[in-house]
Amino acid sequence: MMGSTSQQPDLDWSQIRETIRMMNLAVAQIEVSMKDGDESVDALTDAFTTMAARVQVIEKLVKAKDDAQDDDSATIVEQCEVVHHEMQHAIVAFQFYDKLTQRLSHVSHTLDALSELVGDHTRLFNPMEWTLLQEKIKSKYTMPAEHNMFELIMKGEMSIDEILKLSSSEPAPDDDIELF
Repeated sequence: MMGSTSQQPDLDWSQIRETIRMMNLAVAQIEVSMKDGDESVDALTDAFTTMAARVQVIEKLVKAKDDAQDDDSATIVEQCEVVHHEMQHAIVAFQFYDKLTQRLSHVSHTLDALSELVGDHTRLFNPMEWTLLQEKIKSKYTMPAEHNMFELIMKGEMSIDEILKLSSSEPAPDDDIELF
């Protein structure tokens, strides 16, 4: 038996149970999205495979250097530049993926903790429990942009759209992707 739902409510129906189901759905979607994000890792693997192949070309040219002319030297330089460029792209892709999975993990844990709080009638109406939850959430953040967004949202003075516009327009030096 499924129990009471919003589609088939009975006297046991609860908006809290519906809220928990929706939060659990969000957690599940985040987890699936993070698994799908592994495609970025596959792209990194392909990039490094390509770089390895190019290094092999360089190695062959260097080994044949005894007989090489200036054309071979130019090819070696060209191949090195291509490898360097591809390595930069791979590193940046990995850094973006790492940042994405950190944020999604934080969201997943937040929704899970919120679901637990909302589902516990002994804690639900206790302001201290909500404060503890917020402190727990904030303590998990590692990026300054996350802390800033948390503070702005908790103040409740701006809409989500305003906060997102502000976040996208402000440079976050500590969150920047490191380019080599």
